[in-house]
Amino acid sequence: MFALNFYNDLYGDALRKGRKSATIRLGDKSDKYQTGLLVWVTIGQRFGRHHKLFTGILDEVEVKPIRELSPRDIQRENPEFRSHDDVLALLSRVYDRPVTPDDIVTIIYFSPVDEYGLEGVG
Repeated sequence: MFALNFYNDLYGDALRKGRKSATIRLGDKSDKYQTGLLVWVTIGQRFGRHHKLFTGILDEVEVKPIRELSPRDIQRENPEFRSHDDVLALLSRVYDRPVTPDDIVTIIYFSPVDEYGLEGVG
């Protein structure tokens, strides 16, 4: 089982409320994350305790330079973001290095999976 881990102070609230449905990761992660993969969506600090929020399915995985991110890509990463500059600032902070519009990123779109049988649907 793979995990998509997020830092609680940055993303916990948006994940819990269902407002975050994509993550933008620096570099080409398409060998690790593939469309259709089931993952645990977790929050926690690196090398610390993590908490599972839900099981998710990866709806789509795309690789492209930051300059080619669409408004949809940007807003699904963070509903408050409006520009490439917002993404550049975030990734520079998370990865602790300058990030440019030419850097390659992986956009991972995900949706929660309800963990009950079909009798609970409808």
